[in-house]
Amino acid sequence: MLNKIINKLQFSRAMLDLCLKCCFATFLVACSESATSSDSSEQKHYLWKVSDENSSVWLLGSIHVADASFYPLAPVIDSAFSTTSELAVETMVDEDEYQWLMYKYGLLPTGTLRDVLPTDLWNSLDSLCMAWNLDILTLETKRPWLVATTISSYAYIRAGMKGEYGIEYVFKSKAAKSGKPIVALETAEEQIAALAGTTDSAGVFYLKSTMRELIGIESIIENLIRAWKSGDDELLKRLLNDNGTEGYSPLELQYMEELNNRLLVKRNAKMADSIATFLRDNRNIFVVVGTAHLAFEQNNVIEILRNRGFVVERF
Repeated sequence: MLNKIINKLQFSRAMLDLCLKCCFATFLVACSESATSSDSSEQKHYLWKVSDENSSVWLLGSIHVADASFYPLAPVIDSAFSTTSELAVETMVDEDEYQWLMYKYGLLPTGTLRDVLPTDLWNSLDSLCMAWNLDILTLETKRPWLVATTISSYAYIRAGMKGEYGIEYVFKSKAAKSGKPIVALETAEEQIAALAGTTDSAGVFYLKSTMRELIGIESIIENLIRAWKSGDDELLKRLLNDNGTEGYSPLELQYMEELNNRLLVKRNAKMADSIATFLRDNRNIFVVVGTAHLAFEQNNVIEILRNRGFVVERF
């Protein structure tokens, strides 16, 4: 079963979003003041309208794997989508391309996972696999970053979350039915390389932090769902800061900073550039990306666009 999960899970939907907070909450440190804060007591959603002098773009923060309880979405979200003529998502990838990229980036060049991991981390992973009735041998040839994304994704699947209920998956279906073109902000290889381009030492840290975050995963998922549905920024920030940096060595904190920079900071800047181009070209477009890109980290997409002088409104 785990082999099928490794082959079928979409990496881009397993990493860079609110729903898989268990994978990279530990990288979102020093959040300070969130760019999502609102001056109004009115309930807000993770939905923004970004405008220049003569055009506007809608931005929606996605949960990439969700459940049926998310639907129907708030009317303001569906209404915003209905006014647009295009959809933009993080990436578009077919199964053959995905399999090739996993082969290219996800396999250890030599040796086995057990050779790479510290004994205590291997033992923890072995215990987790036994508890979940999984064969750890199916992970032996995988690089640590791929093992981390696989087990975290599987944790959400075990909790009843499904890709077909993911926010951008639903909007892709809506766009296809209505004939709206769908464009990608990144290539699949760019997304995967953001993490796969790190050293295996950083990957080991990533797996360690993922294993740490799996403790209490059911409560994490429940609270993340509630926070996203209600637009509760304070709850999101509390969840992100639950464990902080306690227990990590100085070298591991360097890995944390490196991963945060690769997974969020650099990609946020590129996403903001794309949105600025949409506005310049007067494209009437609805953009759906992982909520983390819009909400949690300093230098997020919303903050970058606001600092460039665009008018940003939250709904």
